[in-house]
Amino acid sequence: MIILGIETSCDETAVAIVENGKKILANEVSSQIKFHSKYGGVIPELASRKQIELMNPILEEAQKHAGVNWSDIDAVAVTSNPGLIGSLLVGISTAKALAYLFNVPLCEVDHVEAHLYANFLDDRSVINHSTTIEMPFIGLVVSGGHTSLFLVKGHRDIELLGKTRDDAAGEAFDKVAKLLGLPYPGGPEIERLAKKGNPEKIKFPRPYLHGSYDFSFSGLKTAVAYYLRDAVCSMQHAVDTELKADISAGFQEAVVETLVYKTIKTAKKKGIGRIALGGGVVANNRLRSFFKEESEKSGMELFIPSTELCLDNAAMVACRAYYKK
Repeated sequence: MIILGIETSCDETAVAIVENGKKILANEVSSQIKFHSKYGGVIPELASRKQIELMNPILEEAQKHAGVNWSDIDAVAVTSNPGLIGSLLVGISTAKALAYLFNVPLCEVDHVEAHLYANFLDDRSVINHSTTIEMPFIGLVVSGGHTSLFLVKGHRDIELLGKTRDDAAGEAFDKVAKLLGLPYPGGPEIERLAKKGNPEKIKFPRPYLHGSYDFSFSGLKTAVAYYLRDAVCSMQHAVDTELKADISAGFQEAVVETLVYKTIKTAKKKGIGRIALGGGVVANNRLRSFFKEESEKSGMELFIPSTELCLDNAAMVACRAYYKK
């Protein structure tokens, strides 16, 4: 079965063609990061207009790279939620038109759930992909707008255990980066600076929210803001690069520890020995390595997609649609 996937939930225009829910025939992504970076974040209206400009060229590129005819497509999958309304409409309208044109089924996919399905794609760079992921497993999706914890018992039995109450992890990275005067997107910049800093020098709080599966990173962001304010007042001058590096390292460690320990604790509580990750923040190398260390200590199987498949893409959308059939 060959599925055409379309992803336009934010500022990426992505099209993929996937065979039998595993083999990626094409996976094309056009990012608008450089376009939006001058504004310090994504401008929804501009993002949707760019989606319209890019959609047809990306479709043609995917079809060319996959080496298939449009008549070979058996179904069309598209992200229907959550996301920016204007951007989603571009993808949904395109998908509906193509499904009608090809006379094939249309499958709407939840963007957050789709991130977990990057683990089902045939990609040998995935951690632990020498084995096939089995159910049940605990799934953690960490992205710019979402930090969500799932119990996945089956392809049609996915329970949302917890989600972000305020700032998602990725959003907190971006906001802390802005406080430090770093460019957008903030995640990669924080990670880059953190490598030069001491994660033990500044001990920021760990927002575990004991007794709940939810996440909250707004308070951690505020703790960084207060620390910066007090540091500037005491030094009587702007924060230097060394202190920025220590703040970045301390903040990153707080986020990573919270995500790792909360996920592993949930898996233990549910009596499940498998964890799967997904979402753009999972591209963070400190998060990946710390998860690997702690899951090995706990005797748990860990599945992490390649960096490319952690970021928004349409292959995961096509894969999720395959397993919904």
